[in-house]
Amino acid sequence: RQQMLAEREVLPTAEELEKEQAMPADIPTLKQRIQDVSEALKDFASVRERNPAASRQQYMQQLALDLSACYGYNGELIELLLQLFSPAEALQFIEASERPRPMTLRTNTLKTRRRELAQALIARNVNLDPIAKWSKEGLQVYESAVPVGATPEYLAGHYMIQSASSFLPVLALAPQPGQRVLDMAAAPGGKTSHLAALMGNSGVLVANDFNKQRVKSLQGNLARLGVKCAIVVNADGRDFPKAMGGFDRVLLDAPCSGLGVISKDAAIKAEKGFQDVQRCQQLQKELLLAAIDSCNANATGGGFVVYSTCSISAEENETVVDYALKSRDVKLVETGLDFGVEGFTRYRAKRFHTSLKLCRRYYPHTHNMDGFFVAKFRKLSNSASKIVGAETQQPKGSAKGSGKNAAANGSGGHSFTKGAAKGKVNGSSAPRNKGAQGPAQKRSPDGKGHGFVGKGVAKRSIKGVVRGKKGTTK
Repeated sequence: RQQMLAEREVLPTAEELEKEQAMPADIPTLKQRIQDVSEALKDFASVRERNPAASRQQYMQQLALDLSACYGYNGELIELLLQLFSPAEALQFIEASERPRPMTLRTNTLKTRRRELAQALIARNVNLDPIAKWSKEGLQVYESAVPVGATPEYLAGHYMIQSASSFLPVLALAPQPGQRVLDMAAAPGGKTSHLAALMGNSGVLVANDFNKQRVKSLQGNLARLGVKCAIVVNADGRDFPKAMGGFDRVLLDAPCSGLGVISKDAAIKAEKGFQDVQRCQQLQKELLLAAIDSCNANATGGGFVVYSTCSISAEENETVVDYALKSRDVKLVETGLDFGVEGFTRYRAKRFHTSLKLCRRYYPHTHNMDGFFVAKFRKLSNSASKIVGAETQQPKGSAKGSGKNAAANGSGGHSFTKGAAKGKVNGSSAPRNKGAQGPAQKRSPDGKGHGFVGKGVAKRSIKGVVRGKKGTTK
């Protein structure tokens, strides 16, 4: 096929492009040309041997135009994907994002065991299997004769409908019984309840969310799942270091652009762009510094912070993590997750700290789960700034700036939707989904939203909610 592509011109002529623009998009023709251009770019030296005047930039521009026209992406997002992946892998990501991810459940070990839950659901004609070896609580649903979100077991709190990727940051944080843990962006409670289960419903778990309306779903899910060690707070996460510091471990599943969950919300590929990514990045930096400052470096078995997003952009992931490494006395450590793609140590003209290879990336076309990013920090000291030699490096932009009016505690994780196609969720196998793309969904069944709430959201103070002081919290 490479030889055939080298022997013929795959780019359309100016006349052909003019005719195409005057008519409705011919999807089969566009898909074939996308495949041909992607194959040609794999071995562009052969193309240039036949045609010395051939320009790789011209091929990339045509590929970007065809991808936008065929799959409905805006130009900025296509450009971001082609910077992040090779042309062939960008196409794999886009095609995987057109299919829904498999539906997965997390067993609530506070009330039941996975084997008992599986037997109960199988008796109700639910076809399921364990997710993979890396999860002891997950179940993947292939088919169900009953609504999975309305079974007696669901209403009794025996499981949570939750995406497989949202298990990962909790497993990375690995909280221990009796510890003091903060979930800085908790709604609707999937990760919070998972934390409580790993803590054995002991210790103190502060579940915070900035959006007052989403706190209602958080409270409802924690009550249904039998979580007794949690304190629900409605506050700006950036205020926690002043009011409720000293946590043993902190989880920040940060608000993001949602570029890893396009399969759940098709509007993302048409509406999100560089400006949205940059706006999220500023808020993420402020929240991550606040999460680190809320953690106690001297805690026994503590001093860990996990940062995660459901975005694949380097601007929201490695750039934010590298900023934290330069701004606070922390280091990256192993996440404890035995699969996933290593984080970037270089991206375009940027060079990141070499330890960013300890971070983990997850893609729909590689792991058959939502696009996700996980990083784990160990806090080395409780200093509010990083001391380098004799100089003290103060963090830049840590004051509440452009992200002040954005929602400080949205949620990066998302739960799966019903009607998912088959395909094993694991750390290595390629997707085996079947069927067409389902309807775009703004919200998933457990109330999880995408991105951030937007401007004009008033901040809520958490004065009076301090460690060791009795009283109610808002």
